[in-house]
Amino acid sequence: MIRLSRPTDLRALREICLRTGDSGQDATGLWSDDGLLPDVFLEPYVLLEPSTVWVVEADARAVGYLVATFDTRRFVERWSERWTPIFADRHPRTAVDANEQWLRDAGYNASLLLNEHVENFPAHLHIALLPRAQGRGSGRALMGAVGLAATEAGVPGIHLGVGLANLSARAFYERLGFHELSAAADTVWLGIAPERLLSL
Repeated sequence: MIRLSRPTDLRALREICLRTGDSGQDATGLWSDDGLLPDVFLEPYVLLEPSTVWVVEADARAVGYLVATFDTRRFVERWSERWTPIFADRHPRTAVDANEQWLRDAGYNASLLLNEHVENFPAHLHIALLPRAQGRGSGRALMGAVGLAATEAGVPGIHLGVGLANLSARAFYERLGFHELSAAADTVWLGIAPERLLSL
C-alpha cells in the first residue's frame, strides 16, 4: 500500500534510509555516525516538504519511501533557514576523512543541491526500498504518485542523481523513462517530465 507519510513514520523511515544507503545496501557503520545519512537524505524532506513524502506499507510497517521537493531552489533556502541549525547541533564540525566529509558538507551546505539541471527540472527526489519491497511494483507505484502530484502542481521536470556504481537503480529509472542529463566523476544525473510517470 502507498500512502502519504505520517509523523509517526520518522523512526522507521530513518532506519530504511540507513539500511539502503550504500547503493541500495546496508550503510550501517559506514560513517562515524549512523544518523548522518538520514539527516541529509531523509529528515529535511520530512520536515520541510511533508506533503511530498510517500510511504510503502506492508503488514502495517513502512518498508520503503519516496521524498521529493517540487522547487529545489526554494527548498535550499528553507533548508538553510530551518534544517542547517538542526544538522549543526547534531553533527558539530570536526575533522573526518574524505569519504565522510562530502556527507557532512551536504548537511551544512544545501546549495550543493543547485546543480545545472534545476532550471528545467526543478523537482528532485530520493527513493528507498527495503529488499522485501523490491520487485513488487512498489517503486513504480511511488513514482506514479509523485508523477501525478508533480503534474498537478505544474512542475515541468524531475531530476535525481544516481551513483555510477548503482547499476540496478539506474536501470530501474531508465525503465520508467528517465533519461541521462549529465554525468560527473561518481554520479549520473537523470531527468523526466512528470506526466511520463502517469501511466505507471
